[in-house]
Amino acid sequence: MRDHHRRYVTVAYLLGALAILALSHWLSSIDPPPRVVPWSELASDVEAGRVVEANVSENAVVAGLRAEHASDDHVTERVTATRLPDVDDRDVVESMRAHGAVIRGEVEETSWWEPLVFGWLVPIGLMAGLWWFLIRRMNQRGGPLSVGKSQAKIYDQNQRGTVTFADVAGVEEAKAELVEIVSFLKAPEAYRALGARPPKGVLLVGSPGTGKTLLARAVAGEAGVPFFSISGSEFVQMFVGVGAARVRDLFEQAKARAPCIVFVDELDAVGRARSGGAAGVMVHEEREQTLNQLLVEMDGFDADSGVVILAATNRPEILDPALLRAGRFDRQIVVDRPDVRGREAILEVHVRKVKLAKDVRLEAIARRTPGMSGADLANVVNEAALAATRRRAAMVEERDFEEAVDRIQLGLKKQGRVMTEEERRRVAYHESGHTLVALSLPHADPVHRVTIIPRSIGALGATLQLPTEDRYLLTRGELLDRIAVMLGGRCAEEIVCDDVSTGAQNDLERATETARAMILRFGMGEALGLMTGGGQDSRYLGGLDVSARQVSEQTARAVDLEVRGLLERERERVIAILRERRDVLERMVARLLEAETIERDELLALVGASPPSP
Repeated sequence: MRDHHRRYVTVAYLLGALAILALSHWLSSIDPPPRVVPWSELASDVEAGRVVEANVSENAVVAGLRAEHASDDHVTERVTATRLPDVDDRDVVESMRAHGAVIRGEVEETSWWEPLVFGWLVPIGLMAGLWWFLIRRMNQRGGPLSVGKSQAKIYDQNQRGTVTFADVAGVEEAKAELVEIVSFLKAPEAYRALGARPPKGVLLVGSPGTGKTLLARAVAGEAGVPFFSISGSEFVQMFVGVGAARVRDLFEQAKARAPCIVFVDELDAVGRARSGGAAGVMVHEEREQTLNQLLVEMDGFDADSGVVILAATNRPEILDPALLRAGRFDRQIVVDRPDVRGREAILEVHVRKVKLAKDVRLEAIARRTPGMSGADLANVVNEAALAATRRRAAMVEERDFEEAVDRIQLGLKKQGRVMTEEERRRVAYHESGHTLVALSLPHADPVHRVTIIPRSIGALGATLQLPTEDRYLLTRGELLDRIAVMLGGRCAEEIVCDDVSTGAQNDLERATETARAMILRFGMGEALGLMTGGGQDSRYLGGLDVSARQVSEQTARAVDLEVRGLLERERERVIAILRERRDVLERMVARLLEAETIERDELLALVGASPPSP
């Protein structure tokens, strides 16, 4: 597409240059009109011998004059004089002949249409043609006059960089769902023979970065059909009606190039639930007209036409119900974050072009990155390659991946930050408290590394825990152990230091949120029993987020008291563990102050004996 555009621009420039050259050459070849002079002045020029040639007609004389005091016959100026009636001017003519002038018996007449055509119509036509050509190309490329044109990018199957299912990993369930779409685009006759109707629209739902757009392009690549890609925000414009016009133009282009795939990213930008014009509710007229046109277009074409609509959103709860009914977006496919096997498969895809050392274990990296999406893992691989480049290494090693994961999760190392010895000591006790509690509880995730190196996100230290497997259910004991690990740093400061600090702010917030969720949402408390409260329940009504409190004030007070009691009980348990293993805590702190970072193997050696039973 870009090569064709460059050719058109080059041809336009060449045509313009040729038109300008032709026009300038033609204008230079046209003689200026003769200057009108009185008959007496012409007679003086004749007496002076300046007339070289003359055209004599019944009414006028057109004479070609040489320059003053010139001896050659080169004409430098033309003049015309009107012959006077009833005056004998034969003396003037005879004087011209006497001075050697060439006398002609008639004047060359110039037709009225020649200056009109060649002086005005031809140049204006050339310029108008060039202008029309340029404006047409600008409109086709999204210029200022193409307001109502679709802004969708078109990817043809013959272009380089075609994406297939081999380039998508970690979302096997979603890929299996989309195989049917591919088979319909490849062989629609098999469906029509049995009377089956393929889905008109498929909605991909998932968190940002999970690969929804990549999946849509893979479907087009597998089927070998054109792929129209546009964002929902590109439909909604300042002027009412522009978005609806772009929707119509998009579907017209899609029908003309069927079979094809139309992909609308961020569908919630245009498909948000309509307010219905309720009082006190702001109505976005342009967005609603665009949504109405989209609904009409989806109803207006047959599924057998070969046009499949794919859309993606990470907020399906706010979409208009009319979009999700049968006959429009018939199928919803959840694109979830990958598990450990999916993360390993995604890493294998992204490291194809990376020179890896033999010590790199993708399985270990996948276990170190729980909760990361496909885009996050691509960033990890890129950061590892950048780290190896900074070291001027020939290959990317496992330590580069370790640095990349730490950089993404914790931020950059603050090498220039100067901390007092007392602050370093307090941070060491704080992180050692987290680590020792995690190593002492049976349900806590294993500790991978502990460090007191400050990071750019504001953390003065970090304790990294890596789960051995992906967890989809958590028991009450596991949640209590997580709260205990969060309180380990604050409790270590209480035991060793004279006063507590602000370093446990984030730990206390997360511990409180976990305890409140146990009581309000999971039914693990006594204040509500098996009833769930949820605290604040956000619902989407008529285009507005409406929050409704689900518990009474008396119940909320009882929940607050139970949350506080749960945290106090866990605090006492953590303090008991730290006091019982105070010698291990001191050894860990001393080693941290010396090395600043302790890996898992060294941590296990410092802890020594097996952890006590809960």
